[in-house]
Amino acid sequence: MGQLLEKSYQINGIQQIGIGVKDVHKSWSWYRSAFSMDVPVFEDEATANLMTRYTNGKAESRHAVLAMNMQGGGGFEIWQFTSRTPDSTDFEIQPGDLGIYAVKIRVRNLGRAFEHLKACGAVMLTSPTKSPNGMGTFFIKDPFDNVFQIVEDSNWFSDNTSPTGGVLGVVIGVSDLDKSISLYQDILGFSVLHYNETSVFNDIPGEELVYKRALLSMPCEGNPGAFGALLCPAQIELIEVQGREAKHIFKDRLWGDLGFIHCCLDVNGMRNLKKKAGEAGFPFTVDSEDSFDMGSASGHFGYLEDNDQTLIEFVETHRVPILQKWNLYLNLKNRDHKKNLPKFLVKLLALNRVKS
Repeated sequence: MGQLLEKSYQINGIQQIGIGVKDVHKSWSWYRSAFSMDVPVFEDEATANLMTRYTNGKAESRHAVLAMNMQGGGGFEIWQFTSRTPDSTDFEIQPGDLGIYAVKIRVRNLGRAFEHLKACGAVMLTSPTKSPNGMGTFFIKDPFDNVFQIVEDSNWFSDNTSPTGGVLGVVIGVSDLDKSISLYQDILGFSVLHYNETSVFNDIPGEELVYKRALLSMPCEGNPGAFGALLCPAQIELIEVQGREAKHIFKDRLWGDLGFIHCCLDVNGMRNLKKKAGEAGFPFTVDSEDSFDMGSASGHFGYLEDNDQTLIEFVETHRVPILQKWNLYLNLKNRDHKKNLPKFLVKLLALNRVKS
């Protein structure tokens, strides 16, 4: 079977989290030190012509780097406006505010990760404790006011000396958990429900409030897709705060402003996914329709909004550099999309590593 079945689609994992920053090189330097996001897939300057729906009708210019941690997990798309000064919120983002509250980072050794991130200058929001499913966890804030949840995990692509792996998932604030869960579980492939509880949770930062909280994950038998093994099974955690009004994290701000701007899923069968999502009431709001160019990489991308306008991006990769300085690229359009690339080939990405 050389093609994805005509009437199907597949989610291969979280490809990256978009992070709006003031200075792409300063931010990337910290993320290399703290999270070993040191292998660039692309670095590109361009104008976001297709995103004007979310940039007040004006095509804004940007500088972006997509960087990965080769131990496994999703990457960071570190994104800086070059045509305007990015805005921040005028309030402190709290758990349960609507949008991406935190990014989950996978680790093997919680204590080692805690000491490493503390030494890197992170603000420790909580001490190591247990999440409702019994996994060790703690929360930090980076120097740019973004919140990360550090979580023990057992899914990895490779070993190295880094104290952390890549992106495990995201924590998304929603206004109605019961209404929100079907999009992520039934359409986006996070089909495994680990818990759905209402309580005061001691692992969540901030004041003690009641939350409705559901953790969803991809099945753990192995991701499909060219880079599925590198991306590893991912999680989406939905939280609904009780007893206070949740604020929209990106209300009156632009896509690309400071903070977590989107969660991007790696997919195959984009047009079938678009059809299924539209029939379920989640139409694509942006669609490149065909291959778009990111300098050294290309693919098909689209966006939809969840019930609270949180942006979920999809990328179907067509061409990706493996070793750009030797002009080695992979064309992925005509391969068997169910199969992972050979591990040795994916590991060649590490030859592009940028040292801190």
